Amino acid sequence: MIDPSTSPIAAALNSRPKYVASTSLTDPQWAGTSILSGDVAGAVRDLKAQQDGELLVPGSGVLVRWLLAHELVDQLDLLTYPVVVGQGTRLFPDSGPDIALELVTTQTTSRGITIQTYRPLGRRPEYATSSADPNT
Repeated sequence: MIDPSTSPIAAALNSRPKYVASTSLTDPQWAGTSILSGDVAGAVRDLKAQQDGELLVPGSGVLVRWLLAHELVDQLDLLTYPVVVGQGTRLFPDSGPDIALELVTTQTTSRGITIQTYRPLGRRPEYATSSADPNT
């Protein structure tokens, strides 16, 4: 069995600071981990102002939805795999704020995975009317 700590991804994560938004975790065991509690929105704003580089949220749909609702997301990268799954957790809830997004880039991998990069526009979206022409 391969030791996961020897992977390049593990090495990158282990060498960088990590931030966890939590109401229950008090003593993180992962080196370089800081807990964000209390005014999490203020803490994230401070991190964005102080950090040199990117703050990434890998794989936490709940946190991403919360950050979007508090206008704390600068870029949203969505990966779509060519698989239909009939169950599971929705990325976006049935209700919540409507958020206008601008498509920045899109690419497709050789395995058919599409990667779309969006930037929130900080306003409600404008909705198009239905048309028979998919190009309008």
